[in-house]
Amino acid sequence: MGTHDWIDLQKDAETGIETIRAHFEGHAYDPHFHESYLIGFTEQGIQQFHCRRELHSSMPGQVFLLEPGEIHDGHAPDQSGFTYSLLYLDPQWIERELRALFEDAPNQCQPAFAKTLENEPALVAVIADAFQALQGREMRIVRQAALDALLGKLARHLSWRPRHASDPRLPAVALRARDYLHAHMDQDLGLDDLARVSGVDRFRLSRAFKAAFGLAPHAYLVQLRLARARQLLAAGQPPALVAMTLGFADQSHLGRWFRRAYGLTPAHYRRRCSDLPDA
Repeated sequence: MGTHDWIDLQKDAETGIETIRAHFEGHAYDPHFHESYLIGFTEQGIQQFHCRRELHSSMPGQVFLLEPGEIHDGHAPDQSGFTYSLLYLDPQWIERELRALFEDAPNQCQPAFAKTLENEPALVAVIADAFQALQGREMRIVRQAALDALLGKLARHLSWRPRHASDPRLPAVALRARDYLHAHMDQDLGLDDLARVSGVDRFRLSRAFKAAFGLAPHAYLVQLRLARARQLLAAGQPPALVAMTLGFADQSHLGRWFRRAYGLTPAHYRRRCSDLPDA
């Protein structure tokens, strides 16, 4: 992190929602993805990021909406940097709550965002209210009311897509390699392993994978491990054990990748999400 960068992070014990308010100048974080829905707004400055094969510029008062698995980065094009407030919503939680609020939600489908950036002051307002209720540790009934108001506004920007439908635009070899990485993320995999599973040579596989997902296979594997690391750290596991469990060389190796993706150390993340001391 730069000299003037900062991150304030908390986790709501009941819902598992993480609230993050942060400021970055220059480079913020490398391409990465989350297993959560990201819903937030830019408070100050210009927040630039790549997502869905486009370069987006989120201006003050704009809402940004990212689905689980969407690869994105972060950069401040101006010297003043950018500041944002953000909610990380667990996919199971948001789907359960939406189905409770909207009885006509189709089965075997999951929520999806139509657009990455939205201009709607009313949506910014309910995101800010939910953020403040969670960060301020308001009464349970206040937190729930704020989240219900958020979901109600958010519904206008959601669609429902088949849960397990393969994207026909993605090559089958890349999909097979991706599924193999998900199933064996803790193993010391090689490109030859992925090529064998996919039925092509490793050079064709690498090209197809990068074209499909925006990351090379080895970088995608690192992001899978980092997403799992967040879960284990939030559950209270010490960084050294997490690194060993997920196949990182050591704790410092995990730490370097974790900071590049999220802008904070594994120990910091664990402390703020689990209320446990550093380890």
